[in-house]
Amino acid sequence: MRRRVKITGIGPVTPAGIGRDAFFRGINEPVSRIRAIKRFDPGAGPFVGAEVHDFDLGEFAPDENPRRLSRHTQFSLVAAMLAMRDAGLAPADVRGLTPLVVTGTSIMDFEKIGRGMETVMKKGVRYAASQGSIMYEASVANVAGKIAQWLDTPARMLTMQTSCCSGLDAVGQAFEQIAAGQAEFAIAGGSECPLSYYPLLGFNAAELSPATDENPERLCRPFDLWRTTGVLGEGAAMFVLEPASSPRPALAWITGYGFANDPDSQTALGLTDALRIALANAQRRIEEVQFINAWGTGHRFIDANETYALTRLFGARLNEIPVSSIKGAIGTALGASGPIQAASTALSLHHGILPPTVNWETPDPGCPLNLSPQPRRIQAEIAVINAHGLSGSNSALVLERA
Repeated sequence: MRRRVKITGIGPVTPAGIGRDAFFRGINEPVSRIRAIKRFDPGAGPFVGAEVHDFDLGEFAPDENPRRLSRHTQFSLVAAMLAMRDAGLAPADVRGLTPLVVTGTSIMDFEKIGRGMETVMKKGVRYAASQGSIMYEASVANVAGKIAQWLDTPARMLTMQTSCCSGLDAVGQAFEQIAAGQAEFAIAGGSECPLSYYPLLGFNAAELSPATDENPERLCRPFDLWRTTGVLGEGAAMFVLEPASSPRPALAWITGYGFANDPDSQTALGLTDALRIALANAQRRIEEVQFINAWGTGHRFIDANETYALTRLFGARLNEIPVSSIKGAIGTALGASGPIQAASTALSLHHGILPPTVNWETPDPGCPLNLSPQPRRIQAEIAVINAHGLSGSNSALVLERA
């Protein structure tokens, strides 16, 4: 028999706030944290993004060297520490449980890789040996590995790399392991830091990031008629997941998970199947969904296709279901976006407040969704979370109020 799985700890590290309470306050403010990024060569073009400011690894892990650890690994470690603290746990409390650590990150640390390459190019190949640690520190596997090391107990580790769905898939895979009785305790989520020179260049070239830095706080406009493209963000969110039998109270229940590819390269239309599978996994009817935390990057084409995918599943009832996208506030943190959405959704179910869709001002007739640029007080019982990634990946998670 499948077991019920609950979230007992939430650890967000985001531009809207670090820690559960700060994040919940911040994500419910109708404010964009997207700003111009000026630290790179201006000749490469304008860059914008939502950064995690005032982040200090030493505040949480004073023994760690921030110059050695990749920023996405720093985020994941602190997010795991915050999730454990939120659950009232210390590493010693999970010894003997063989904890499961599942994380999702879509790209390696290009800033660290780029610096290493530039050092060799400037000083010669004799300096390549000094860059050997980059192979370990910049890897996406080190995100989970550092958490497992911090737990200081035998653990099972799994790293997901499914583009922007990576983090939500990590949560879904951990959920499945606990539901099937193959794990008693898990830390799961996603971490991402794409706001470095080479990823920003690539996303700009692919028109997945704006070609201007004027009025940066207004550039990401999910589902708005005047939207153009998405904006990158950074951050992490980790969760403590446990079966119903654990003594800790539930903040929310994870009841379903699904994933699916896009059919015939039709961007984001695979969300219909991912949601259908997740709801079937949760043994819930489509009519029972009361809130949708949408992918909603603010990209003209992707937002329209996500809306169509939702319409195919929910039909005429879609305009009755409250929908939010948090990307206008904090951008798209690639593989970390899904877990950050899940953190927001779990807290929405817990407190009865849905986050605003920042910068949604002019409704698009092609995206007839029940959106609001202000937070809404609505007590929902069942919610779904969408994630879509390049190469046609799609994932969905069902959360229920505890």
